[in-house]
Amino acid sequence: MSNAPAHKLRDGCLSVVIWRNTNTEGKTYYSATPQRSYKAGDDTWKESKELNADDMLPMAELLREAYAWIKMQKRSDAKAAKERDNVTAK
Repeated sequence: MSNAPAHKLRDGCLSVVIWRNTNTEGKTYYSATPQRSYKAGDDTWKESKELNADDMLPMAELLREAYAWIKMQKRSDAKAAKERDNVTAK
């Protein structure tokens, strides 16, 4: 994974962090990390992957939005690669 997220979606204490990755063949792919923020007993913010029942539908919506963002980004990546190939071929 890269150091900085490619994109982050948030709804209250819930978030989905999207990462841009490169495989061993140099191809780009995306992954997503769903998280729930909460305040610990010492007033520090922590992250958890566990969801309460009330979190499930909002998280499903965030994941749907993440899927749509990744799909759009992959199209953009493919278009940019095609344009690079066209410039290189000339």
